[in-house]
Formats: sequence, structure tokens, C-alpha cells
Amino acid sequence: MEAQDWIELSMRAFFCLTGIIGNGLLGLRSLPKSRSQLRTGDILFINLAVSNLITNCLVDLPETMAHFAKTWLKSKEYCGVTQFSHEISETSSIFSTMFISMYWHQKLVGSIRRGGAPVQMDNLRLVAVLLAGSWTVATAFSLPHIFIAEHDRNESLEVCEELFPSPAAKQTFDGMYLTLANVVPIVGITYATIQIVITLLRSQKRIKDRSSGTNPPPSSVDQRLEGTAERSMEASSERSPISNKISTHQPAPQKTQVRSNPSSGNHVRAAKSVVAVATIFIFCWFTHLVLRIYSSFRNSVLAVKLTNFIGASYVCFVPYVYLHGVKKLSCPCW
Repeated sequence: MEAQDWIELSMRAFFCLTGIIGNGLLGLRSLPKSRSQLRTGDILFINLAVSNLITNCLVDLPETMAHFAKTWLKSKEYCGVTQFSHEISETSSIFSTMFISMYWHQKLVGSIRRGGAPVQMDNLRLVAVLLAGSWTVATAFSLPHIFIAEHDRNESLEVCEELFPSPAAKQTFDGMYLTLANVVPIVGITYATIQIVITLLRSQKRIKDRSSGTNPPPSSVDQRLEGTAERSMEASSERSPISNKISTHQPAPQKTQVRSNPSSGNHVRAAKSVVAVATIFIFCWFTHLVLRIYSSFRNSVLAVKLTNFIGASYVCFVPYVYLHGVKKLSCPCW
């Protein structure tokens, strides 16, 4: 092989190995210890890990090994399986990223504004319906690739191509796929990310105002939280005579500590990781979308390789960002 082939092989092997480790760790660390501890965030992370592992194990790994067994590349079955796996993995991963962004936006707002109250996406049945719908859409757009995938039979290119019945059919299929499985999720991710950033900035501004002594009049939400905290303190002191004795010796500033939600810090950290992932996603997939549109009008081997490279890089690095955000970037056996 030439130097260029060795560079491409090394990068693909790196993405494959790093992606398998990262997505495998994300899936394992998201598994609940018991059924009662199952949460929406765990389900979404597991679904994302499974989606990405399809690309790592059924696309990147075979293509890496195919550099040493070039006869695979000439097989119609090989092209059909890799194209199907790539499309279903990519589509499911996009929808998973959108659901994760929506969920953590709701959790952040619920933590800061409503004192950690349950949100709509805490409903596991709703999440199951959303994920089932996303897999249905992904399968519907991926199945045709099994029947139209062919090798280009050019020994120098070594790429798979898709033979549509007509150019109009190809443009129609690509247009529907790009709209439903790319543009719509990208808009949802962008909207949720902007809302998360706005919420974080507003929360940070309130904290600075309080620390500088220029705190504005409390909002109705803050008043409700304060009233709830006061009532809970009074009720607990009435129920326990021991707490009455202890409260006489407690300094007044302890009241402000009750108002803080202990889970808000974790939600803020996780929301920041979602913003980081969304930023990477928007950059990668916008470029991916442009290349996909370009390749739909003009056959270009370079555009196809760049599209696959961008998708592989996203699948490789994203799980580590999520693991860092939820403080799970470690193996339980370490």
C-alpha cells in the first residue's frame, strides 16, 4: 500500500478502536443496577451507544479489515450490509442526540426553575414511543440500500455505489432522507441547545447578582421555592422535638442552604456537556449535509470519503464528552 493508504487505514483504525471503547463504556456505565433505577437519561445514552456501535462494528471495523482482504470490497453483499448499517446507525444516532438535547433542556429548566420537579420526558413510555419511532424511520430509510448497493467494479476506487432506477428517484429519496432524518433533527438540536445556553446564562447572572449584593427582587418562582422551603422547615421542626432543640442553636444562614437544589449542579454539568456535543454535532453534520447534497448531484469519491470520515469522527469522540458530563468517565473496576 502507498503512504496515503496507510494514513487512511491508520485513521480509520483509530476511529474504530476509540469508538468501540467509548461507546461500549457509555452503554455499560448507563446500565442501571436494578429495574427501579431505570431513568430516561440512561435509556437515551444506551440507545446512542448501540446506534454508534453499529457503525463501529459493522462499518468501520469491516472496512479497516478490508484493506487486507480486498476481495470483500467487490462483493454486493458487503456493500449492502455496510450501506444499510451506516444509514441506520447514522439516522438513529442523530435522533438520539436530538432526544438527549431535549431531555437535558427539560431537566435543567426543571432543576433551576421548578426545584427539580419531574419533566415530561421522565415518562419512560413516552421515551419508548419516541425511540421506537426513530428506529422505524431509520429502518425505512436504510432497507433500500441493501437492494441498490453495488460495487463500482473499478479496481482503483474500491468504493460502493448505489444504483437507483433513475436520477429522479435518487434525488427524491435523498431529498426525503435529508429533510426528515437530517434537517428536522438538526433544527430540534439547535433549538434545544439555544434554550439550554439561555437558561445557563440567566442562572449565572442571578448567581452573580446575589454574590455582588445587587440581587433584584425575587421572582414568583423564587418566592414559591422560598415559601416551600420555609414550610418544609417548619413542618419538620413541628414533627420532631429534637429538631426544635437543634434549631435554636443553628445560625440563621442555614435557611438559604435549604433553598438550593443538590441535583442542580449535576444537571448544569450534564447540560454543558450536551451543549458541547450539540456544537460538535452541528458543525460535523452541517458539513456532512453539504457533502451529502453535493454527492447527490455529482458523483465524487472524495465527497463520499469525507462524509464517512466526518461521521466516524463524531461517533468516536461524542461518548467521551457525555461520559465526562455525567461523571462516568471511568470504569467501575478501576
